[in-house]
Amino acid sequence: MRALLLTVLALTASPALAQERMVATNMDVRTILAFKVSDAAVQKLLPPGWAVNPGTGPSAGANLRVTFADQMAQTDAAGKPLPPVRNLIFGIPAKRDGVPAALMVFLSLSSGAGGPYGTGVKSTNTVERKVTHATGQPSLSDEAWEYKSEGGQTASLQVQYVRGTPVSDKSELRVYSQLKPEFFRIYRYEQGVDVVLGADGNMDRLKKVTFKASGDKLSALFDGSEKLISLVSYPWYQRQIYLPGS
Repeated sequence: MRALLLTVLALTASPALAQERMVATNMDVRTILAFKVSDAAVQKLLPPGWAVNPGTGPSAGANLRVTFADQMAQTDAAGKPLPPVRNLIFGIPAKRDGVPAALMVFLSLSSGAGGPYGTGVKSTNTVERKVTHATGQPSLSDEAWEYKSEGGQTASLQVQYVRGTPVSDKSELRVYSQLKPEFFRIYRYEQGVDVVLGADGNMDRLKKVTFKASGDKLSALFDGSEKLISLVSYPWYQRQIYLPGS
């Protein structure tokens, strides 16, 4: 009888143990670049058992994602406002047996070090975004992002493009840490998607773009052989962040 009671208690407790826990929310404006870089260089950054999972759709064939995020607002799990930050995240679309399509973060540059994935490097940043509207003319966006860390990691983006009509999208993504690959967070988000440049190579709306990155982990990826596959603007990006249940 005692063994049966323990079994029943374990079964009734398991849903609570497995329940996800929301830890934060945030609202950003984002610009994401997808590159095709050396497969060998990317694979070296993945933990054992993981493999590159090349992008599809507008980023078809890309094996590296660079996310420029300008946070408008963020809150903790209790809804308390937190200071917004400006992050630059380097990630690899990756896969492993038993794991849904995921992003493996191996480096991020921001005003804080470490971060939830342990990959953050403290950096200074300068972000300028401007939108020009004129009657009878297409709206034009100009962006300039620059990040510099004390350890020599640097990255910058200058881009100008004609704004399109964003398409609303709702999805979910698991993001893992290169340094502790069993750890992940679940992002559930709604966003507006404006594909400025896609894998089809249509550059009608992209007026100019210059991206540079150097330093440990970056120089081997951006050695001049990289190819920009897509550039996507996200004029709104709102998400809830969850930790998986135990």
